[in-house]
Amino acid sequence: MEQAGIDLLLVIAPVHINYLIGATAKGYQEFQVLFFPLEPGPLVIQSRLPEEPMLLADSLVDEVRGWGGREPEDPIEVFAEILQAKGFKGLRTGLEVPNYYLHPHHHNQLVHLLGDDLVMDATDLIGNIKLVKSPAEIDYVRKAGAILDQGMETCIASIEADRTERAISADIHHTLLAAGSDIQASPMNFLSGPRSAFAHGEPTDRVLEPGDFMHIQFGAHYRRYCVTIGRQLCLGEPTRRMRDVYQVVRDAGDACMAEMRAGVSATVPHQIAKKVIADGGLDAYRLHMTGYAVGAAFAPSWIEPLIMDAGCEYTLEAGMVIAVEPPVFGLEDGLGVRLIDNVLITETGYERLTSTTRDLITV
Repeated sequence: MEQAGIDLLLVIAPVHINYLIGATAKGYQEFQVLFFPLEPGPLVIQSRLPEEPMLLADSLVDEVRGWGGREPEDPIEVFAEILQAKGFKGLRTGLEVPNYYLHPHHHNQLVHLLGDDLVMDATDLIGNIKLVKSPAEIDYVRKAGAILDQGMETCIASIEADRTERAISADIHHTLLAAGSDIQASPMNFLSGPRSAFAHGEPTDRVLEPGDFMHIQFGAHYRRYCVTIGRQLCLGEPTRRMRDVYQVVRDAGDACMAEMRAGVSATVPHQIAKKVIADGGLDAYRLHMTGYAVGAAFAPSWIEPLIMDAGCEYTLEAGMVIAVEPPVFGLEDGLGVRLIDNVLITETGYERLTSTTRDLITV
């Protein structure tokens, strides 16, 4: 904040509020803001009234101003009262404007209310700091990775003909929660048969059939810290075409990870993966980013600011956690392949955070 030239940070994103004060209450479903001043002093959060007891009990906040609940109340009017009462008016202010959690009407009202005090879009100020994980955070993501491996064991054991995607999903979710995972920040993607051509789709009542090609993606969270995994499976012997498409994606991911280490521009592994897919004749089906940073997460997303694509301006640093997932989707013969691993960047390379095989899994 000092380097950015701001005296007050208005923190909106729940993952950033959690990072600063440990809060997990679901106040982000409506207007919520943490007033975080540069000068030391009591920390105040404005959140919906029902969250007040939990925030006081389970976070480092000093004061909660609950709003609404019992009777209608304008959250921006409450915000203005806090700004005045705490002496925050006149401070050089940075405001987070995350993709989720802040209604456009509320944003417009805040901009008008703050006027010349608003000097910075601070959306990624905390997000950029969070990209490099501390030793404690690294311990959390390793624990999340171990939980994921248990989930994949259950996945493989649960897949059989005449079972539905939904039933298999239920088995996996039971394993994850029983093993200590928090609820996922983003729903599981599980697509089988001709649905495997799709990129994102929740489990359905589709019944698995012999010969089905399928891919699955889900995350585990330990103390909100997230690790994700994606694997390609086949119920019975895959066709030659299935193996060929899978191999292109496997080679792209392997080549991508081979380039990853501290000091490397994040565009380098992206370009390598892109070239492998193009050389395999599948560039038209590369419908998704190569990868992105992950960390602590709240619904609906686990993505941090770093996105591995041609426009990425970040350099990889030791302690970052990156989801590597160059996939292909939408092939005309109803095929798609997703293979995801999260890696911890080190000075000399990377550490894969799960041990489940990257091979095409035949059940």
